[in-house]
Amino acid sequence: MIHIVIGTKAQLIKMAPIMRELDHRGIRYRYLSTGQHADTIGDLLTNFNLNPAEARLYDGDDIVSVKSTIFWFFRLFFLALFKRRKVFGDEVNKNDIVLVHGDTLSTLIGAIMGRVAGLKVGHVESGLRSFRLFHPFPEEITRLLVFRLSHYFFCPDDTSMKNLKNIKGVKVNTGGNTLYDALTLALNARGTEVSSEKMDGFAIATLHRYENFSSVSSVARIVNLLEIAASRIKLTFVMHKPTIKALKKYNLYTRLSNNKNIILVPRMDYFSFISIVGKAEFLISDGGSNQEECFYLGKPVLLLRETSERQEGIGENCVVSHYDASIVKDFLASYKKLARAKHTLSQSPSSKIVDVCIEHDMTN
Repeated sequence: MIHIVIGTKAQLIKMAPIMRELDHRGIRYRYLSTGQHADTIGDLLTNFNLNPAEARLYDGDDIVSVKSTIFWFFRLFFLALFKRRKVFGDEVNKNDIVLVHGDTLSTLIGAIMGRVAGLKVGHVESGLRSFRLFHPFPEEITRLLVFRLSHYFFCPDDTSMKNLKNIKGVKVNTGGNTLYDALTLALNARGTEVSSEKMDGFAIATLHRYENFSSVSSVARIVNLLEIAASRIKLTFVMHKPTIKALKKYNLYTRLSNNKNIILVPRMDYFSFISIVGKAEFLISDGGSNQEECFYLGKPVLLLRETSERQEGIGENCVVSHYDASIVKDFLASYKKLARAKHTLSQSPSSKIVDVCIEHDMTN
């Protein structure tokens, strides 16, 4: 049996193609939700035509504060220690594998649950490193812990494989990120087109990382860089809950909302978001998934980060700003030169992961 532990929106987007592939092959799996992001999961399940989680390990609002995160984490840790069958069901056996994804706290708690239950742990999107322990925080620390807890490592490229050379376990190069499969499904979807009326010549901003919204200085820095961009092109700013909370906390929300070249919009379902990305001139983001999406789409992207643990698009369509206003201005002046043809893969990464699960007898 395959147990798939998912907590965040980004994780579901990247694991959905694996779940779709399992459904296509008639292989049963259990989808377990840690509830880290609750509000937008329903739209994603509809997008990808997936069933709701068989087990919801936490019911509540999105986890966006330190206090709620601590309560949530220890609640799930208790379940891992004392309620194994509630988590993994009555049919659990030693050949089962727990698939976790990425670098969030849901990744870590899923890996802990799997190890405590005596099961194998498979880490999807494994081997990514920034090699800076506290940047990004807590993602880099989470990766290192999950590496130590995992048995199978599904790596998106050669670089991530090399990063795991000193870690014991089965390493698989999937030849790309499962996001490629999710993006392909979104691009082929019908009925999710977003009107581009009155949206000519615009860019999208989508920002949410802790490192960018943890203090008044970091938030002010982001606002200043967005205002530089908005002086050159209209921005559609997709708002995440932590982003809204931080902007209001530091009295910067009104400043952005009053800017006539910045339109604040709520988060949307994934297929609709990809539809808008296709119409935009470029993306401003701090998200790894957005970096990967833009790489596969050949879309210019400006990362408001100090560094990136991902290789996709670096030196091609992707510019890391290092929060330097001169780099931002250079990007704005020359982004059209960064556009590339769409990048295609010869094999589905999700299909390769399922092949490995079958080969290692994890699907019975």
